[in-house]
Amino acid sequence: MEPGAYGAGKAGGAFDPQTFIRQPHTILRIVSWLFSIVVFGCIVNEGYINNPKSPEEFCIYNHNQNACNYGITVGVLAFLTCLLYLALDVYFPQISSVKDRKKAVLSDIGVSGFWAFLWFVGFCFLADQWRVSKEEDSLLNEGSDAARAAIAFSFFSIFTWVGQSFLAFQRYQLGADSALFSQDYTDPSQEAGMPFAPYTNEDTTDSMGTYQQPPSADAFDAGTQGYQTQDY
Repeated sequence: MEPGAYGAGKAGGAFDPQTFIRQPHTILRIVSWLFSIVVFGCIVNEGYINNPKSPEEFCIYNHNQNACNYGITVGVLAFLTCLLYLALDVYFPQISSVKDRKKAVLSDIGVSGFWAFLWFVGFCFLADQWRVSKEEDSLLNEGSDAARAAIAFSFFSIFTWVGQSFLAFQRYQLGADSALFSQDYTDPSQEAGMPFAPYTNEDTTDSMGTYQQPPSADAFDAGTQGYQTQDY
């Protein structure tokens, strides 16, 4: 990894898509993004079934509407969070302030850890409701595979988000390379509007300091008042 601040070089470098895709945290974000699609997609498409005796649809997880709602909500929000942080990863090398980079990395640690916890809760919730579900609710095993897939990918998502939090923590420990950055570093282009100090030439000032102004006309007249002309 090139020296820089929190895993990225100095601002202003060219964006390399191949290098970006190969980064471990980028791979984990894409995998987490796909897992979230699988979870909420399975529940939305096949998570609601109806009993032959009743046309009303119910949640496949023990008729618990909260279980389906939780899985869909967490899946959709995780999907959006992955997109948000993928966009941040693209913009991250262009951030010139080390303090702003530090805030971005700290937010990555906290958000990734929080989502790992939400997926853990979701896995336990869905698995428990599936365990107590009645077999007669799905006589033809309708939606059973989708229900199991949502549980499985909820479990896998725990580790992908923990991995993102761990990689962000490594970037935080890496910190800033003092040879390239300082904590108060700002992009030079942002200082273009600062006024410049007035120019002074010390040599001119010194040479002008020895110059004496010639006496004025009044001083000359005062010096000649004592002179009297003699008439012949």
